[in-house]
Amino acid sequence: MKLLVDSGSTKADWIAIDDNGKVLFTTQSLGLNPEVLTKEEIINRLNDKFDISQNKDKATHLYFYGAGCGTDRMKIFLSNIFKEYFTNAAISVHEDTYAAVFATTPKNEKAIVCILGTGSNCSYFDGTVLHQKVQSLGYIAMDDASGNRFGRHLIRAYYFNQMPKHLAEAFEKEFDLDADVIKQNFYKEPNPNAYLATFAEFLIKNKDEEICQKFIREEMVAFVECYIMQFENYKEVPVHFIGSIAFYLKDELEAILNEYGITIGNVLRRPIDGLIEFHVNTK
Repeated sequence: MKLLVDSGSTKADWIAIDDNGKVLFTTQSLGLNPEVLTKEEIINRLNDKFDISQNKDKATHLYFYGAGCGTDRMKIFLSNIFKEYFTNAAISVHEDTYAAVFATTPKNEKAIVCILGTGSNCSYFDGTVLHQKVQSLGYIAMDDASGNRFGRHLIRAYYFNQMPKHLAEAFEKEFDLDADVIKQNFYKEPNPNAYLATFAEFLIKNKDEEICQKFIREEMVAFVECYIMQFENYKEVPVHFIGSIAFYLKDELEAILNEYGITIGNVLRRPIDGLIEFHVNTK
């Protein structure tokens, strides 16, 4: 049994397949970002899902693609946890961009592949090897155009009284905006980046509001200029996207890319289904 996992900071999608690609079960756990979770927290999240905990000894392979796995240190940290938990499985841990590449990019095609979800990332795939120009420093310093960045904009606009009254009232009805609650989630609870990203749905629902349009444009322009334009051939290859932010703000994203002469490629909300075909013949 092969386990395929696509994990962001907020949630992780799991699919178990046999050697012929038949789906044995699917499930979803909380995200397993090693940059923001301890070993104990990761194991607890695995144990919380019945399908995972009950089948851990049956897995022969685990292919994990995750946010926070962009450095060797984090790959080793997570791999060691998985080796202890899935005792009979060969473990393979990659950064989440690889899942995006395999799901969006036809075999041997060159492309720039981006993730715009809870966090953000961008790489160039030359048809064989993934190339990264920017090493992520995490949500505090980077993650342009991500869910957590939009959440930060909304909270700041609300607290600095920059949000129009009708929008602020709607924001108050949808979220608990008590300062103590926000600070508890920022500084005491795990996954503050995922907490910030929960506010992004509000921005998407109200994307036609002037202030939301301002945030969307600022962040997407920053993503283009800081990430995509790192690659000299950014106008010569398609740029594919994975993630809920890219999926639900596709029109806004495409308009900004057009301004820079960039060709938008495939835009998918999640890559997990596209990973099945890729791994059927993986030995």
